[in-house]
Amino acid sequence: MANVSPTRGDMTGHPDASEMRDRYARVLGGRDVALVDGPVFLLGLYCAASPWIVHYTASQPSLVTHNLIMGIAIGLLALGFTRAPERMYGLSWAMCAIGVWMIISPWVVGENPDAGVVWNNIIIGALAVILGLVCAGTAAKASSKP
Repeated sequence: MANVSPTRGDMTGHPDASEMRDRYARVLGGRDVALVDGPVFLLGLYCAASPWIVHYTASQPSLVTHNLIMGIAIGLLALGFTRAPERMYGLSWAMCAIGVWMIISPWVVGENPDAGVVWNNIIIGALAVILGLVCAGTAAKASSKP
């Protein structure tokens, strides 16, 4: 009877072992902030839906459009971070800029915003700045590795 059971050999002798090791390191190298992609996407989703959640669609129509567009932009950044992290983490600073803009936008875009609208945008902006800094810091750390 023939021995048909699979035997595992040592991969160190494989001719492509070093190439496979390098490819594996490249694939996993840009995924240091994989856990941040989800919160960034959820933040963008909340930002886009916040006018209806906080109920200021009638009192601040220009801010409704603004938050919808900014939420879509944050969501697209999150999708980009997920799809091509090695290319997109340079845009982490753009996320920080969006966060700062979200903090000041109720007074620039809105018309006499009430406290709920102001606090909504301040919280969204602060979270965007924090998540952008986490992405930027991790990207800087990853790019400084030898």
